[in-house]
Amino acid sequence: MSHALIQAWERTLSRCGGSRAAVQANDGVTAAFRDLDARAAAWLRANAPGPAQLRGRAVVFSATNGIAWLELFLGLLKAGSILVPLDAAEPPLEQRRLAASLRAGFWWDGAKLEALPGAKTYRDPAACLIKLTSGTTVQPRALVFTAGQLLADGQQIRSTMGIGRGDLNYALIPLGHSYGLGNLTVPLLAHGVPLVFGSSSLPHAIAADFSRWRPTVFPSVPAVWRALAASDLTLPSLRLGISAGAPLPKEVARDFAARFGRKLHSFYGSSETGGISYDRTGKAALVGEVGRAMRGVRLTELKGARLQVTSGAVLTHGNRRRVGKLGAWIMPDRVALDARGNVTLMGRRGTIVKIAGRRVSLSEVSERLRRLSGVREAWAGVGAGADPVLGAVVASDRTVAELRAALLADTAAWKIPRKLIAVARLPITARGKNDTRALQAMIL
Repeated sequence: MSHALIQAWERTLSRCGGSRAAVQANDGVTAAFRDLDARAAAWLRANAPGPAQLRGRAVVFSATNGIAWLELFLGLLKAGSILVPLDAAEPPLEQRRLAASLRAGFWWDGAKLEALPGAKTYRDPAACLIKLTSGTTVQPRALVFTAGQLLADGQQIRSTMGIGRGDLNYALIPLGHSYGLGNLTVPLLAHGVPLVFGSSSLPHAIAADFSRWRPTVFPSVPAVWRALAASDLTLPSLRLGISAGAPLPKEVARDFAARFGRKLHSFYGSSETGGISYDRTGKAALVGEVGRAMRGVRLTELKGARLQVTSGAVLTHGNRRRVGKLGAWIMPDRVALDARGNVTLMGRRGTIVKIAGRRVSLSEVSERLRRLSGVREAWAGVGAGADPVLGAVVASDRTVAELRAALLADTAAWKIPRKLIAVARLPITARGKNDTRALQAMIL
């Protein structure tokens, strides 16, 4: 029996079969919805060892954004597999290691499906996808999602953001990442929202793609919005710009609005919950907020500035917290929820460290640095060694001496990073988040 996501895809096919589903901006290759279905079926015939062997087994795969990614994803979905999409930048040996650690049934090495020993079978027929947490410091956690939860996330995003079949999504973020699944992949499969695969994340390439293909919705990350805001380019067809993956700095939101005459909309979500809150007007981003709860999402502020998220998109596999039949999740971020329901992020919880016998909050240090004039972004950490020292990396054009002097005006000396580094911009991962490993290496 097919699960809810395949059933939704079949309804999309009946409505939109001959319509354009996806186009690759770099070469102009286009596929209609029925073409995607045929390509997925052809991929299965050519590569699958047999439906019985794939059904209920995790399949780890990695591919760059494009029509081939969609045919692979859809083919495995049709076979009843549990899909485990990885970043395309993940090295093959690491992909193979992750597949083994998950007890996956198969690993797609880019050319063939490799069967793996000791495979686990998932008995829940609704289970269809595993998201992996970023795993910057520990082994990534496997988060198992049902088709219903993915559909709920896609519908909450679509209805809250007002995205429909008349739009054309611009796809730069990875389709298999939580952000890409909710904003691009599920809306395409379940609701017939077409997309164009961007040719590059460089501003001039983005502008050229917009000029030729006229996309209307662009979900992206702050680093891309910053680069566009600093350019002299135009995005004439852009109706809705969405920023997620990391906090959107207020000055980037202001600069983009001034440059393009259109506000950016902050979006806050997580792998465990899908979408959480959204800035419907574009005004929240200008004051450092991330909007209000999305449709279908209930937010509850708990003691200690903690936020509980409840919705049909929250994972329930391995998660005992429930509100009725819905999954609930307590976020690791510290938040403020005002009387109107506006969410403000105040840093990560669990970041208290001991330096020279004193307890220091890394979130407090990084937030204090961000408030300094001329600081675009900041990250704080601890340098390893027999005597750990407080360190920080800031994106600023000011000198380290100027930054130290500004801190000394109202900050206790023991809360000022001993190792302070100023750079033009913080290193980020392919997912648009701070590259913790690279930042940690900078303060060693």
